[in-house]
Amino acid sequence: MTDVLRRGRASLSFGFLAQGVAFALLVTRIPAIQDRYGVSNALLPAFLAAVPILAGVGSVTTERLVRRIRPSRLLRWSQPVVLLALLGVGAGDTMVELAVSLAAFGLAVGALDATMNMLGVSLQRAYGRSIMLSFHAAYSLGGIVGASLAWVGAHWDLPLAVSYLPVVVVLLPAALVGSRWYVDAAKTEAPAAQDAGEGGQQAVAFKLLLPLCLVMTFAYIGDSTVSNWSAKYLQDVLGSSEQLATVPYNVYMVTTLLGRAIGDFGVRRLGAVTVVRLGALVAAAGFAVVASAPGAWVGMLGFTLLGLGLCVLVPQTFAAAGRLFPGASDAAVARLNVFNYVGFLIGSPLVGALGDAWSYRGAMLVPMVLVLVTLVYAPSFAARPDRYGGGHERPRTADVGPGSNGL
Repeated sequence: MTDVLRRGRASLSFGFLAQGVAFALLVTRIPAIQDRYGVSNALLPAFLAAVPILAGVGSVTTERLVRRIRPSRLLRWSQPVVLLALLGVGAGDTMVELAVSLAAFGLAVGALDATMNMLGVSLQRAYGRSIMLSFHAAYSLGGIVGASLAWVGAHWDLPLAVSYLPVVVVLLPAALVGSRWYVDAAKTEAPAAQDAGEGGQQAVAFKLLLPLCLVMTFAYIGDSTVSNWSAKYLQDVLGSSEQLATVPYNVYMVTTLLGRAIGDFGVRRLGAVTVVRLGALVAAAGFAVVASAPGAWVGMLGFTLLGLGLCVLVPQTFAAAGRLFPGASDAAVARLNVFNYVGFLIGSPLVGALGDAWSYRGAMLVPMVLVLVTLVYAPSFAARPDRYGGGHERPRTADVGPGSNGL
């Protein structure tokens, strides 16, 4: 079983990395996509909003599908759809082809995000220690790789299809081969736990899940603020050069990767509640530094703190949902995943509207306050005992804090 879990962890990590590459290649080439299809500035927001909306639909649909189909099987086939849809975006010629490709991308991404985190939660339960952050670190690494490849394509003025095709040719077969070793709850849990899960889908009470949904929303409002406004803020508010304005998001991505790479160790030593509280405080400090920065370099320090703080919130929110509903973790993760897209949809327009009506410095204080609200909900991240075969309870070592042991 140890070898099975190790292979499952490695294959799932590659799935997270591949998704990071694909998503970064899409969002970082939006200007090129707009030029290729002649999408007007008025119509572009509708296209951009359609992707997370359809992703939410895909996530809700996945919650129903996993009652009959294993998450590992859904993940195996949703990942190729995402990659092929990305290629369709690059190879199409008409607005209709763009709409169809983006619709397929959005629906498949919703299923992909949900099932990846379902498998991550079940693997963490089988490992008995925190490993969820390592999967999201792989996603961050993929995002850096994808953004770098997008920069190469833009620098050399390569057509979108030429930029996307080699990536799809490499990642698609690799993802299909790696999917042979996916491990889901059906392979890792004791029979008694599996039986409990079969009728447990309705046990996901939204009232109990709501605090985690809010934390997920606030985290993605913060993340979308950085991704959509960091360059404009540095250039227009802090007076940096256009070249320097591209640095904060890269720094944010790197610090997100570093924070997630070491985050599981912090959870094992300090516990999930402490790590989430520290992450929220560091992220809030980052927004405060950005809002009060006298110049560009201090502003970049703020975005660095944001990467270190926000990076732990989303992975730990998924892990907490799995602990809160051990008999119905797949359903809980699918519902929680919807609020990923809610935060993404709210964040950028919220900061833009506040910036235009008030000031962009003041606008940065709003996500700061929302992130601080996470402190109120931090107790929801506490470890809970899980019921195993034989009718006895065994406390998980994942996220229980100092003294935790691994496998």
